[in-house]
Amino acid sequence: MIRVILAEDMHMVRGALVSLLNLEEDIEVVAELVSGDEILPSVLEHRPDVAIIDIDLPGKDGLTAAAEVHDKAPNTRTLILTSLGKPGTLRRAFAAQVGGFLMKDAPPGELAEAIRGVRAGRRVVDGELALAAFDNEECPLTERELDVLRLAADGADVTDIAARLYLTTGTVRNYLTAVTTKLNARNRVDAVRIAQESGWV
Repeated sequence: MIRVILAEDMHMVRGALVSLLNLEEDIEVVAELVSGDEILPSVLEHRPDVAIIDIDLPGKDGLTAAAEVHDKAPNTRTLILTSLGKPGTLRRAFAAQVGGFLMKDAPPGELAEAIRGVRAGRRVVDGELALAAFDNEECPLTERELDVLRLAADGADVTDIAARLYLTTGTVRNYLTAVTTKLNARNRVDAVRIAQESGWV
């Protein structure tokens, strides 16, 4: 029996997925979670074979939680569910050592097969998305530039960003100018759009 936990904050989606998985003779859902903060404690308590994690959760996001599971409970494999089929997001998932990456609009039978594949130690990824990830260019921004851009994307102004990252306002402006230039963006808002569409922030 393959023991799984499922982290999905949308109640109807979670209920549908649990119902689907309960039809499989070799899969048992041992816990249902709604927040990223619950994932590692639940993994340590239930010791599931596979943690199925929605990428966009309240609290910790799914990729952060998956990386924690990889570090603290390496016997539990992770399978990311997402509606964000962006190459940059897939690369971030690989960096977090996830075992699988499945789109939410995949045919229902693919979830059970993905769970079995991940449990067997295979990396399970949608083929077209994997090709797009390799064809798509790497993020040209440094980690610090990404930090600044994430805060800008959340609506923080230059003064707020400077205070939160312990930088001067001039340094923040320089970072935002560099980001805009590297992404060939028209302005800061356009830079945020480009980075979000590429899955970098």
